[in-house]
Amino acid sequence: MAPRAQHFGWFFGRGFGPQGWLRDDYLWGHRWDRPQLYQQSAKELEQAGLDLLIIEDSLSPGPREQLDLRVRSALGAPKLDPLLLTPYLFAATEHLGVAPTINAGVYPPYLAARQFATLQHLSDYRVGLNVVTDVKGSRHFGIPELAHDQAYDRAEEWMHVVRRLWHSWADGAIVEDTETWRYADGTKLDAFEHRGDYFSLDGPLNALPFDRQADTAAGAPAAGAGDGDPVIVSPGGSGRGLQFAGHNSDVQLALAPLDADSVRAYREKIHAAARAEGRDPESIRILFVFTPEIVPSDEEADRLVRASAHPSDSDLHEVIERQSIITETDLTGQDLDSPLDLTVFGQHVSAGSIGGLVGKHDPSTPLRELFTAKYRKGRIADGTGTVGTVRQVADFIEALGDDAGNDGFIFNGDLHPATVHRVLDRLVPELRRRGILRTEFGGGGLRGNLFDF
Repeated sequence: MAPRAQHFGWFFGRGFGPQGWLRDDYLWGHRWDRPQLYQQSAKELEQAGLDLLIIEDSLSPGPREQLDLRVRSALGAPKLDPLLLTPYLFAATEHLGVAPTINAGVYPPYLAARQFATLQHLSDYRVGLNVVTDVKGSRHFGIPELAHDQAYDRAEEWMHVVRRLWHSWADGAIVEDTETWRYADGTKLDAFEHRGDYFSLDGPLNALPFDRQADTAAGAPAAGAGDGDPVIVSPGGSGRGLQFAGHNSDVQLALAPLDADSVRAYREKIHAAARAEGRDPESIRILFVFTPEIVPSDEEADRLVRASAHPSDSDLHEVIERQSIITETDLTGQDLDSPLDLTVFGQHVSAGSIGGLVGKHDPSTPLRELFTAKYRKGRIADGTGTVGTVRQVADFIEALGDDAGNDGFIFNGDLHPATVHRVLDRLVPELRRRGILRTEFGGGGLRGNLFDF
């Protein structure tokens, strides 16, 4: 029996910031604030057969007390606007989908709907939205900071309005009659008035409607969606985040332990959330974030694993800084020999972010042990980590597809040629030999690629 074909993407994890910083890759001398670096990398991803590039973003450089923490290693700032980079990536590629991160609490729904309608047409239906609900940048925009679940309530309303705007031109509204020079029929535009809990605006949208691409989407689309709509990606792992995904998402950016039982359990949560919203579970592609470390031999894998078992204080400090950025909480001043104090996290920090730090450890575990576990590497062959030879990494990918029904993976890393090649150079041929990775693209844009198998 042939292995299950899977979908693959890339999570541009640093966002539109200094690619390669903290690695010798930076010494290649690419200008991170110019488009050529990203265009070159995007071409490589497309050649590799990846369906989707997701661009991380955070709007704020951080709270006053964290500014130095976030900029000194360029992990949290600076960042330029990924939406404005997106057209350059489309210009360099023909098939790759691109989903910049959009904050549903900051971008006005009408503006977002118009911008993404424009990109959907310009890209030949290859754009997506990675919808996030982060609230820590609210102060820069003069809007209130909301609690975690309330921010998702706002995002639900935002998505509802954006979709209604996208569909405010009914079928047949475009006449384009060159005999009478009548371009459109205004009676087929929905001049609705929306007065909600978070947004107040009127339709219709001043943008062309989308063509239906009826041969592309498997199952029922998200609520209110048409199959010509931009693809919606969501990364939320909390209960409320999973509910949002079940209602709205075409792609779930999944963070979970990468073993068959955990993958099956996570997939069932998403499928249950979809069924609760009256959707076909197969209308969501669940792609797990994966950062493999590919080495040339078993001996090198053993060496790396042994070397990571006893991190120095400077090694731990780097881990602490990264976890501080991830949790949006300065952990650098915490006592390493005491347990994690959960009261340091604000209400905006999701349970998933905290759980990612704690893992399976007991709450009384000293921070030093938590951070050491984050630093420690493990062998992919025995399920303790992600270090392995190309054959072992391919075996792992194949097994999760066949044993857990996995839809695919999102590789995580800088969008830098050195990083892309480090991960994909030997892995792409191996996956293609096994029939796991596509060798050609179909039609129908990003949605068509995601649902062509």
